[in-house]
Amino acid sequence: MADVKKIATRQAYGEFLAEYGAERQDLIAMSADLSGSNKTDIFEKAFPERFVETGISEQDMYAEAAGIAHSGHVVAASTFAMFAAGRAFEIIRNSIAHTHANVKICATHGGITVGEDGASHQTFEDIALMRVLPDMVVLNPADAVSTKILLRQEFEQERPTYIRLGRAGVPVIYSEDAPLKIGKGAQLKDGNDVAIIATGILVADALAAAETLEAEGISARVIDMHTIKPLDEEIIIKAASECKGIVTAEEHSVIGGLGGAVAEVTAQKCPCRIAMVGQHDCFGESGKPAELLKKYGMTADDIVKAAEGLVK
Repeated sequence: MADVKKIATRQAYGEFLAEYGAERQDLIAMSADLSGSNKTDIFEKAFPERFVETGISEQDMYAEAAGIAHSGHVVAASTFAMFAAGRAFEIIRNSIAHTHANVKICATHGGITVGEDGASHQTFEDIALMRVLPDMVVLNPADAVSTKILLRQEFEQERPTYIRLGRAGVPVIYSEDAPLKIGKGAQLKDGNDVAIIATGILVADALAAAETLEAEGISARVIDMHTIKPLDEEIIIKAASECKGIVTAEEHSVIGGLGGAVAEVTAQKCPCRIAMVGQHDCFGESGKPAELLKKYGMTADDIVKAAEGLVK
């Protein structure tokens, strides 16, 4: 996919905020000293009176966000995924999830593709931490177009949401009129030998892997599970019953992430063989994103190997 246009989902998020902010006067955006990195500076320039910069104070930012939301606003509060899900977890749990505050936790720089920032900034735990919280919606868009589509849908809902966004540019997969719906996985390719259920940046790799498998005579179904919670159990059970196995693919720990979520469903409702592509119970390190993805086994080649292992 070298020739495919690449846009970072954090860039799409910043553009969406400015566009949506023109439509909704009750939208407040917040950042913890990272507006340039998480692209909330686009909103800040357009609507400075509705932008709040808290400095390096993530716990304070999310506590403030809850209060602002309960005063009648929808709040988009952003920092790196590591500092949102990690440093501010208790505040998000008690002040946002427990009180059902209309706060959209738009966390950028998720996963190992934070790259050179190293292990301290690379988070593989955020989806697991957020999906365990009652009433928390968890989204992980695959590209810039689906980011805007899903954000618009979710910002119309009055509920707490965790949205995972990336640092690096990723291939554009969807068209502007793609019929995406929160809570419903999107089947991008049909196939009955193996089902590849991917989320976030690994959806593009899942599609590339399916092409390789097709050349080997293996029919691979590809599903974009952009919504981790509420999870589309129906599409998972259908894949489990119609295919020889399921490969999950995510830029996140396989413990408690998409792999764990899919396994929970199949174990209870339709047992099948599962292989998980993701971070396997270890920290990352500083390096180029592409090199790190290869070293830690989160590439199209790794998805192909996992699928071959299930089928053959």
